[in-house]
Amino acid sequence: MKERRKELIAQYNQMKPDMGIYRIRLKDGSKCFLETSQNLKGKINSTKFKLNAGNHPNQELQRDWKQHGPDRFAFEVLELLPYDKDESKTDYSEELAILKHIWEEKLLAQQVEFYQKKI
Repeated sequence: MKERRKELIAQYNQMKPDMGIYRIRLKDGSKCFLETSQNLKGKINSTKFKLNAGNHPNQELQRDWKQHGPDRFAFEVLELLPYDKDESKTDYSEELAILKHIWEEKLLAQQVEFYQKKI
């Protein structure tokens, strides 16, 4: 029993979460919010929690979420980023930034507007 538990823990520790880019889109609009993460599932869950609690840092998105309700929004994974064959690599922030830039250009070409972060 203990050996099986150790085996399952080792398997869990070797699992890598999906990383990449996702968007939050108002279903009947052309506006979206893009975000990248090394842990998409965790980031999406965190974002939903912040929006439902009224604490999302993007005030414009938060306002629309409150006005239209969560059922009018879609969370869509746009692209997954594969892990490097070099197992020691842990920081993918540069690759994720490039991926976000590529998707911003693709969506701008489709006349998509973005929820902008206020500085």
